[in-house]
Amino acid sequence: MTRAPAWRWWPDPGVTIAWLKRLTSAGVGAFLIGTFGMQIARVEGKSMAPTLEDQDRLLVNKLVYRFRDARPGDIVIFFYPVRPELSFVKRVIAAGGDTVSIVDGQVYVNDTRLDDDFIPAEFRSHDEFGPQLIPEGYDFVMGDHRNSSSDSREWGMVPKKYIVGKVQCRWWPLSSLRLF
Repeated sequence: MTRAPAWRWWPDPGVTIAWLKRLTSAGVGAFLIGTFGMQIARVEGKSMAPTLEDQDRLLVNKLVYRFRDARPGDIVIFFYPVRPELSFVKRVIAAGGDTVSIVDGQVYVNDTRLDDDFIPAEFRSHDEFGPQLIPEGYDFVMGDHRNSSSDSREWGMVPKKYIVGKVQCRWWPLSSLRLF
C-alpha cells in the first residue's frame, strides 16, 4: 500500500519560479504594449459626431506613426497645441505643404473639394477660412461636427510630434463597434 504525499502549503519551487517568470513576462509585455503600442482613449464631447460620440471608448495605435506620417482622413489622438497636457481627437484634413480653404462650409485642399459627404448638413458650418498654407511638420485637423468643433481653424496647426496615434477601433459601446 502506497501513501499519498502529505499536503504542502507551498507549491514546488520549480512551479513557483515558472509562474513568476510568466507573470513577469506578461507584466513587461503589457507595459511595453501600453507604453509604446496601443492605448485606450475616451471621447469627451461632440466635436467628432456623427463618427464618434461622447463617451465612446477607442483603441489607439501608437506605433503606426513611428513608421509613417498621419494621412488626410486619419482620425488621430494628439496633444492640444495650446495646452499640451490635454489630448484631443480630430480628423487630419491636410499635411505640410497643402493649402486649405473653406468656402461656404465646403473644405478644399489644394483647390480640390474634400469628399466629406458623410457629414450631415446640420453638422456643417458655413464659415469661410483661408486659403492657408500648412507648414511642413504640421497637420491641419478638424472635427467632423464642423459647426461645434474647436480645431485648426481656431487655434492653428498641430505639430506632427504632438500626434500620439491613430484611432483604430471604437470598441465601446459594443453596439457601435467599428474599425477605422
